[in-house]
Amino acid sequence: MRKVVTGMAFWIRTGILSVFAAGLALAGAAAFAQAPVLKGDPVHGKAISYTCLGCHGVDGYRNAYPNYSVPKLGGQHPEYLLAALQEYKGDQRSHITMHSQASELSDQDMADIAAYFSGTALQPGPAPANAPPAPAAVAVCAACHGATGISTVPNYPDLAGQHADYLKREIAEYKDGGRKNAIMSAMAATIKDSDVDALADYFSKMQPSLSTLRRPTSIFTVER
Repeated sequence: MRKVVTGMAFWIRTGILSVFAAGLALAGAAAFAQAPVLKGDPVHGKAISYTCLGCHGVDGYRNAYPNYSVPKLGGQHPEYLLAALQEYKGDQRSHITMHSQASELSDQDMADIAAYFSGTALQPGPAPANAPPAPAAVAVCAACHGATGISTVPNYPDLAGQHADYLKREIAEYKDGGRKNAIMSAMAATIKDSDVDALADYFSKMQPSLSTLRRPTSIFTVER
């Protein structure tokens, strides 16, 4: 049976690891999501996001190989979405389709798309009553991503309600170098492989939750 840390012991441990994580963030903030300050136009973002919606606008859509759920973007911080697109355009994230898409976009285009997909950013709230117990590994993530997956800094992504298999994929990529980020690589290295499933399951069940923007029209969905 997996050992779960709850109550005062969990929050004491969370506080200790939060101090450690915050120290890393302050020391290496330049290594994570250095997005220029750009004001995105969601109207223009919607107009140019038709290729994005081909995957991110369909509930349950999956990446073909390797097979995992395409992430939910609705409610995500626009600053993080912009930074992620810039990393796909560069060499910090390895995904050939995303690299090809991002390579065609200017920074302003990216900011506009980020503003459209973000919509209304999530606000922190208490863990839902039916949430699984918080595993000890949550303490590694809480300083930046929040105890319930709503991040404390706009450049860090929200995790609440994200697909569990996508969260596991993210951790794996930071561990194996598929994503290059000094802070996240260091933090992911501290997460035991045996804890990844419980961690992803916990954050995937948090509320309020990220969502999938519904594609207006496709062979899968029809606007009504």
